[in-house]
Amino acid sequence: MKILVIEDNDVVRNNILKYIEIQGDQWFGHTEYEGATYKAMTENYDIIILDLGLWSKEHDGLDICRELREKWNSVPILMLTARTLTEQKITWLDAWADDYLTKPFDYKELYSRINALVRRNFSLKGTTLKIQDIEVDREKMQVFQNGQEKDLSKLEFQLLVYMIQNTGRVITKQELQEKVWGEYNDFKESRSVDIYIGYLRKKLWKDLIETVRWVGYMIQ
Repeated sequence: MKILVIEDNDVVRNNILKYIEIQGDQWFGHTEYEGATYKAMTENYDIIILDLGLWSKEHDGLDICRELREKWNSVPILMLTARTLTEQKITWLDAWADDYLTKPFDYKELYSRINALVRRNFSLKGTTLKIQDIEVDREKMQVFQNGQEKDLSKLEFQLLVYMIQNTGRVITKQELQEKVWGEYNDFKESRSVDIYIGYLRKKLWKDLIETVRWVGYMIQ
């Protein structure tokens, strides 16, 4: 894998780079906002490890994430942060970060998340999905309904794609947490799945996703 690490803490960055190197992967490290953004936009990476709190007084990791997504750079982004509030984490995910890891973290877990995100991103690329009047372009991460583009966050997009791929089958909340949110997450005891199902219903239509009481959800 080719990994870009954007982290301004020398100790944390060097430890990450050493661990990645031990695993046999190729890495590139950056500390400042401008150089990191340019590097991310001009070269191809399998994943970006991005620290939320960079030294820049004007920008932080969230700005880099948003800028990349606005330019349709779909490389997976794993956010590193010392903050722990659930509301903040949801904000980062809505900014189209793919996952986050709270400091301090275990480097084995970090690498497991890296592998999971790279596998997930590979599975998203490819053909167009269609169901009723909805068309999903997985390569460009765009969703159209009756020809009109819908504004979905990356989590909403991934949730919709997974459910369309499993049309006609009841999907449990646990399965959605594992397959969409990832194997590792801090939302297992929350209503995060219910909340995002609600987001999709509001942005598309309320009857698209059927609730199967006490079990989960399905699209028919």
